[in-house]
Amino acid sequence: MVRKLKYHEQKLLRRLELVSWEAAAGSLAEVKALRRYRLGRREDYVQYKALARTVRALARRLRDLGPASAAFRARCAAALLEKLYGLGLVNCRRSLAVCESLSAAAFCRRRLPCLLVKLRMAQNLRHAVTFVEQGHVRVGPEVVTDPALLVPRAVEDFITWVDASRLRQKVLDYNQERDDFDLAA
Repeated sequence: MVRKLKYHEQKLLRRLELVSWEAAAGSLAEVKALRRYRLGRREDYVQYKALARTVRALARRLRDLGPASAAFRARCAAALLEKLYGLGLVNCRRSLAVCESLSAAAFCRRRLPCLLVKLRMAQNLRHAVTFVEQGHVRVGPEVVTDPALLVPRAVEDFITWVDASRLRQKVLDYNQERDDFDLAA
């Protein structure tokens, strides 16, 4: 049993969170990545690192298979490259060398706010994260409010503004494409 802290001890430890002190620790590169990609949760980046590590290990295992299993290796390598290309994590489907250099930053670049900046729907990541959290963006028919959504290549073309969004109305006004029927609705 732990004794109750005295007033001056509570005052000294007010800003210190003793329950989750391990989550606050991290390398400098991790903190830079969290800030660069505007990740709200450290656990997301840890999960991206683990996924990238798993893909690299799988690519190394496929590379190290012997010549007796060349057909199996080619089939599995093609399937892995096709999957990673479909997710948008690699740019080409030629060799396993691109899989061996996969990093957590590739996952971060496929998040919805990063794609909003890439598609020039937002000026920077801070605004993009705000737009997503406020519900101004939809992917296909679904309104997305989670900035951690990983967008595959096939769905990337379906990122648009929500119909009732003020941002969509401003863009249409700027481009002089707003319909008079929209004004009445």
